[in-house]
Amino acid sequence: MEKKDNGSIDTESPMENGQPPDPAQWAVADVVNYFRMAGFEEQASAFHDQEIDGRSLLLMTRNDVLTGLTIKLGPALKIYEYHVKPLQNQHLKHSAL
Repeated sequence: MEKKDNGSIDTESPMENGQPPDPAQWAVADVVNYFRMAGFEEQASAFHDQEIDGRSLLLMTRNDVLTGLTIKLGPALKIYEYHVKPLQNQHLKHSAL
């Protein structure tokens, strides 16, 4: 997994640490690990506290991330724009094939 300059992670490359490449298959621990690896160590615990697994992550809206996870606004915006939304788009693109 490659971290980009904007803080996002290249979601096209295979996941490391035994995580399935399809986020829909991720357990809560996989979601938490993804955000820890992305540099959101403090915020990753919010996904654990709310029991967000891969399927739940793919269903999250911008509002869910900004208001439902008790994460400060700045990190929440980055998490949604650079991680949640690209994972959702990747999943939609692959499931449409």
